[in-house]
Amino acid sequence: MEERIRRLNQFLIGWIGYFQLVETPSFLQKLDAWVKRRLRMIRWKEWKKPKTRQRKLVSLGARIGKAWEWANTRKAYWRIAKSPILHKTLDSAYWKSQGLKSLMERYDTLRQT
Repeated sequence: MEERIRRLNQFLIGWIGYFQLVETPSFLQKLDAWVKRRLRMIRWKEWKKPKTRQRKLVSLGARIGKAWEWANTRKAYWRIAKSPILHKTLDSAYWKSQGLKSLMERYDTLRQT
């Protein structure tokens, strides 16, 4: 995941540097949200077994009952990536701690200078 985030940061920062004059920050917010949802989906795939999923969700702050419920779901990866439990546990602060750079933060920085 570290390598994936490093390469993604490299691409996104370069991309926003090129398109910094865009006048539609709402598009950037949607793109930022899509990237985070995709990363949540990848992280969910990495936790293959329900036991691992439950353990990881509990370690990230979810209640044990809800973690067990979502860990044993049969819903598809993309649908789970939008679930409330993953939004709560794998939120923006989590991805920031993993090293992911936000498009909107970079856009705001470039627009102020």
